Amino acid sequence: MSLSTHVLDAVTGTPAAGVTVTLTDADATVLATAATDDDGRVKAVAADLEPGVYRLSFDTASYFTAAGVTAFYPEVVIAFTVTDTSAHYHVPLLLSPYAYSTYRGS
Repeated sequence: MSLSTHVLDAVTGTPAAGVTVTLTDADATVLATAATDDDGRVKAVAADLEPGVYRLSFDTASYFTAAGVTAFYPEVVIAFTVTDTSAHYHVPLLLSPYAYSTYRGS
C-alpha cells in the first residue's frame, strides 16, 4: 500500500510547490507531514496503512499568503478510505483561491 498526492494551482496552471500536507488517521493522530516538491507532488506520503479512514490536510493559507493571494479556504481536508492494502492511493488536489476539487487518481 502506498499513498501519494499532487497539488495543482488551477489559476496559474502550475504545480503548487511548498504546500504542507499532513496525514492523520480516524483518531486525528498525525501519521506523516511533508511539503509538495517543485512539481507539486509528495510521491510517498505514507506506506503500509491499515484499512480505515484517513485525512490529508493541505495548508493552503500559507501557500496563498506566500503568493500574495487572498483566499477563502485556509485549509483543505480530504477524507478517504483505504480498503485494499495492496493498492496505490493517489489523492490529487486542484486548487484555486475560492474553489478546490479532488478525485481518486492513479
